[in-house]
Amino acid sequence: MKSIIVPVDFSNQSEKALKVAASLAKEHGAELLVLHMLELSPAIMGESGYISQEQVVHLIKIGEKRFTDFLNKPYLKDIKVTPVIKHYKVFSEVNEIAEKHKADLIVMGSHGADGLQEIFIGSNTERVVRTSDVPVLVIKGDVEDFQPRTFVFASDFEEESLPALKKAKEMADLLKSKFHLVYINTPGDEFLSTGDAYDKISKFLDAAGMGLQVEIYNDYTVEKGVLNYCDKVSADLIGIPTHGRRGLSHFFMGSIGEDIANHSEAPVITFKI
Repeated sequence: MKSIIVPVDFSNQSEKALKVAASLAKEHGAELLVLHMLELSPAIMGESGYISQEQVVHLIKIGEKRFTDFLNKPYLKDIKVTPVIKHYKVFSEVNEIAEKHKADLIVMGSHGADGLQEIFIGSNTERVVRTSDVPVLVIKGDVEDFQPRTFVFASDFEEESLPALKKAKEMADLLKSKFHLVYINTPGDEFLSTGDAYDKISKFLDAAGMGLQVEIYNDYTVEKGVLNYCDKVSADLIGIPTHGRRGLSHFFMGSIGEDIANHSEAPVITFKI
């Protein structure tokens, strides 16, 4: 792991993510790219939407001062930290920065979201999860020393999920975590008998060239199954493949990965399909 991106907005949630990123950076000798997006308020913009150069410079100076103060933390000592300020809030830009710097991971803090806010607005973290090609680690609570002993990866064992599984296993090995692979079997059209489920899993693992043990866990929904299974094995980290749906397909179909990232108390890491 060579570089980690941490988007921050100076909130408690983003500092929790920064602490986890710092712990990973120290462990693996990685550089931290700490990103702040300077959102220009419409209140200071004229009817044309134009902001003068003087106003932009003033806002940047204020942002840089606050950014410098925010990064003055003892846990960042002896870590290579590169501050990055962008002048507008476009969440797909996080992915562009990750590609430019060949980042291995994005770490973000999140409140989670519920109800209409989750459907129509979502969180900043959710938007990054949707657009990022790089794995996104979502942190909810305080994690003083991020060393996940148990890493659960839930998969549908469809062919498109092969790259996500390989990335998840590589991450588990890097973190020296015990890797649990689980298939959530639910009622309805997707229900499989135990025999059919193991046939599907066996073909998937053969295609992956990986000899891994898999547990089949039955529950009413995939989301509940993942969270309940993780409680059962005391998971420290949950891995999920996500399609990164956008637009109407996201509103009507949703994304299991984003739902779990929203509702899990344990850290969640998503891998783009």
